[in-house]
Amino acid sequence: MSLGSVNHIGIATKSIESAMQLWQALGFTLEKESTVEEQGVKVGYLSGSGYTRIELLEPLGESTPVGRFIKNRGAGVQQIAVDVDDIEKCMAKLLDLGVILVNDEPLIGSEGNRIAFIHPSSCGGVLVEIVEKKLDNNQK
Repeated sequence: MSLGSVNHIGIATKSIESAMQLWQALGFTLEKESTVEEQGVKVGYLSGSGYTRIELLEPLGESTPVGRFIKNRGAGVQQIAVDVDDIEKCMAKLLDLGVILVNDEPLIGSEGNRIAFIHPSSCGGVLVEIVEKKLDNNQK
């Protein structure tokens, strides 16, 4: 198993375009934008120096997970994502520890990576996303 690393910090916002102005002023650049219909969210990835990435999350509607988050808590840090080598193995280990997972099976995230979420009640009130990066042909 590799050492843990933060994949990105997800920030819920009403408008990626508006929120991006602050992050660009802080030296981040827009890497790409995409829409994940299944999760009801528009995503803007911003990169900084090194491996630092911010994921701006704009809900496609109020009834989506990010829409409900903003309605209940306001805009702000919605989740912290960490890389894992083997998502099923990680999920099984977490369940053995009594950790509550939001989903029973991995989902496909905005970059084609397999993802799953740890319920905030198991992480001190923070939603944690685990990310198994999709291997490209150069990594196999």
